[in-house]
Amino acid sequence: MAAAASVAKKATVSALQSGLPAIASKSANPYAPVAKWILGTSAAVVGMVHVGGVTRLTKSGLSMTDWRPLGSLPPTNDAEWSVAFDRYKTFPEWQQRQSMDIEEFKFIYYWEWGHRMLGRTVGVLFAVPWAYFALRGRIPPGYKGRMAVLFSMGGAQGLVGWWMVKSGLGDDRLGDRKEIRVSPHRLAAHLGMAFATYSTLVWTGLGILQFPNDVLKDGKSRIMELTRNLSSSTLRHARKLRGGAVGVAHLTFLTAMSGAFVAGNDAGNAYNTFPLMNEQWIPVDDMIDPDLEPVYRNAFENTAMVQWNHRLLGTATAVSAVGLAGFGLSHPASRGAITPQVRRGLQFLGGLAVGQVTLGVVTLLNYVPISLAAAHQLGSLAVLTSGIYVVHSLRYASPAV
Repeated sequence: MAAAASVAKKATVSALQSGLPAIASKSANPYAPVAKWILGTSAAVVGMVHVGGVTRLTKSGLSMTDWRPLGSLPPTNDAEWSVAFDRYKTFPEWQQRQSMDIEEFKFIYYWEWGHRMLGRTVGVLFAVPWAYFALRGRIPPGYKGRMAVLFSMGGAQGLVGWWMVKSGLGDDRLGDRKEIRVSPHRLAAHLGMAFATYSTLVWTGLGILQFPNDVLKDGKSRIMELTRNLSSSTLRHARKLRGGAVGVAHLTFLTAMSGAFVAGNDAGNAYNTFPLMNEQWIPVDDMIDPDLEPVYRNAFENTAMVQWNHRLLGTATAVSAVGLAGFGLSHPASRGAITPQVRRGLQFLGGLAVGQVTLGVVTLLNYVPISLAAAHQLGSLAVLTSGIYVVHSLRYASPAV
């Protein structure tokens, strides 16, 4: 009995020490090229999100007043630029930016054109390799449907983007005294679709890199062996960690969406102090605008409430992430429950969350300069990525295994 227990313990220690490393070598994982393509596409989506953020921050999003699904070249001579500028002048935003000259118009036009064309480029980067791998039978079993979903999400993103832009072009905005901008609701939908597509790409890429660990051999797989080597108490601990990581990842996504409402309402340029807002913890008098009906619109369109919501969610995300990392790295039960991949992910998650909330405060205190605001948006993707990585690394604690 003692000998058997010793062997079992050694097997558990050995399994945890190696964990479930990503297998990126084609010789060991025939689907590794597919994973690299998927993760490369996710990196391109990060670039698209970044350019989109700068496009919004430079107030360039309404410079192109039409949409062509296949795209087009920008104006190439003075006459074409004059036509594009004259067309822009017929839309509501021009009434508030009449001091703009054609060189300034070119600047904002190029940002919007670049963002749109980058989106189409990402579509090509996904579609062409997908067709190649599919024709050669290189898509892993169980992932063919996922690829179709990802392609559909990418196509829908373009439609949602134009739907968003149209909200700032309508004749109903003529005479609008507030700054002409796109609907914050549609902006959040556009950003949310991008984050959802990115998350699905990352999850898919990580899964394919783990494919050999999941393959059944003689009725067993490496992930199943790892799970079976854990005691019931350590497995419960690992499942608690996984549940916490799922919560942090979702909270990060929700915080990013609240950030879209901050951006859509230009709420970052108000209450530029921290932690108080207008010398109050909760500026109740400012958080309900009687002119906004029904009252729930204040949660999405009132500057004070929108910013307070983002502060609250951002702080909650940071505290949750740091708490999860501390719990997972320091709890005695973690020694026999987490792999090197989980440990690494928790370290990144805690560190990135602290950096992100710090960057958010610095951005606010400095009245949202473009460089800091764009970096803050990228920071949300970094925290989300680390959260997804932790959840994926803890797959062995999933009840489905």
